[in-house]
Amino acid sequence: MALLARAPSLLHLQPPSIPANAFLLPQTTPRPPLHRRRLSARVRAANSDPPQQVNLSVLRFTLGIPGLDESYLPRWIGLGFGALVLLNHLLSPSPTSAQLRSEALGLCLAAFSAALPYLGRFLEGAGAAGRVPLPEGSRQVFVIPDDLSAAQKEDMAWATYVLLQNTNTTSVLIAVGDVLCIRGYWDPPADIPKNAMIEWFKSQMEQAGLVNLSSALYLPSISDTQLGKILPQGILSVLAQPIVSNADPSSGETKAEGVILLASNANYAYSEKDRVWIRAVANKFRRAQ
Repeated sequence: MALLARAPSLLHLQPPSIPANAFLLPQTTPRPPLHRRRLSARVRAANSDPPQQVNLSVLRFTLGIPGLDESYLPRWIGLGFGALVLLNHLLSPSPTSAQLRSEALGLCLAAFSAALPYLGRFLEGAGAAGRVPLPEGSRQVFVIPDDLSAAQKEDMAWATYVLLQNTNTTSVLIAVGDVLCIRGYWDPPADIPKNAMIEWFKSQMEQAGLVNLSSALYLPSISDTQLGKILPQGILSVLAQPIVSNADPSSGETKAEGVILLASNANYAYSEKDRVWIRAVANKFRRAQ
């Protein structure tokens, strides 16, 4: 009875305070333990393919206007703004000295913008190349062996693409051991299957002496008969860059592992800067020691 007397009355008990927004929260299922979440994350990471990195260094972003050469776009912009500056000067009844200085500066910038495409061609060395049109018999070829892995095919495709885009090259051939990748304008026999075409290029390279090169061969101005039938018609300069292995640690000797053959329809198409860059591309195809 003493215990019941000390118990408080039920009328004086207050219900616990519950926030109003507690009834608005949806019911959620309990989270799994931490070690299970980590295990499932590791399983998903192991089963998923590694993300492929896209090389955007060689992509060209254009305006997409048919018939518009974006390389001459600075010239048209410079001529347009220069004409506006002259029109503004003619329409001004009494130009002030500040306006004259601004107009002079605007005309200088417009002239620089108009000359920018020519300056770019001069710095790249393309002005002295003197391209000639390719004959109608030449056709575009892109051949990669089917027995290569996806990574090897991607390396070959990107290398030939950047060589064609970043140099004055119309035809490119990469030979690493017995593997050949041919891309660009060539004159192989008509109606020849892929495997037979690769064998034809191999035999033509042996006849031209382009196998087992120890140093680069650059012919800035050649005739059509110097390297046999492997080159298409209209080629004026050729560069054969060997793929040389790293020096042997014991003997210091190197051996040829392949060659990159570049052909252009321009005289003196490859400057010293181009040849250094092409040599760096060839070094990417060295076999691991």
